[in-house]
Amino acid sequence: MSLQPHKNTTENEADSPLRNGHAIQAVLDVMAALRDPVRGCPWDLDQNFATIAPYTIEEAYEVADAIERADMAALKEELGDLLFQVAFHARMAEEAAAFDFADVAFALAAKMTERHPHVFGERVERTAEQQTQAWEAMKAEKRAAKGASLLDDVPMALPALMRAEKLTKRAARINFDWPSADNVLAKLDEELGELNAARADGDQDAIAEEMGDVLFVLANLARKLKVDPEDALRRANAKFTRRFQHIEDRLREAGRAGPQPLEDMEALWLEAKAAEKR
Repeated sequence: MSLQPHKNTTENEADSPLRNGHAIQAVLDVMAALRDPVRGCPWDLDQNFATIAPYTIEEAYEVADAIERADMAALKEELGDLLFQVAFHARMAEEAAAFDFADVAFALAAKMTERHPHVFGERVERTAEQQTQAWEAMKAEKRAAKGASLLDDVPMALPALMRAEKLTKRAARINFDWPSADNVLAKLDEELGELNAARADGDQDAIAEEMGDVLFVLANLARKLKVDPEDALRRANAKFTRRFQHIEDRLREAGRAGPQPLEDMEALWLEAKAAEKR
């Protein structure tokens, strides 16, 4: 397969569907070349849906990271990498005669049209909250028609903390929920007690189970407090990284290497914390 470069678009085409078509075709042509059985890339040819899935998840997080940093240049690049993942999966499906990129795009457009009747059908004024409720009601009807569980389509591949929050949110739809955050905090105290009991027994399996229960309750608490647990933890990770790197910088300036007394590092941690509040 020879990869033919696409012509440059004219100024009149700059915002036209034709330009978008050329851009999408360029991505598909690159993907087809990489998967060409004769002249393709050995690594790309060796991949399958399962081996590519972790990269797809990673690229989605890199998009989120670029947004968090408000880095538009990085966002453009990371969105391209995420689009490439879609093209990769679609190409492998096309090779298996299952579906192709166009099928994916048309199915998406049809689903979005169906789920936004207030835009594409009879004009109905809705707030963002009302639209969310209508969307969820439509999905619930589809699940009920299939006889599916309320929890069936919460993806297993989600990060565990995010999935825990979504599971409790789904259960809350039929009132299986704590009335307030105070009740969840009381449950957290209960679970921490059980964790300490498992620690006292020295039962590692029980410790792991109780630790999971604590994390699950924390995810539920985040939902009750209207906090995205993944976002909150990402922020905490970033904060830890900044402060730890401050410790490293100060130790390096002092010519100190290797393990250091905890009290010295704690003092530098507090120094970094105070600097952030100025």
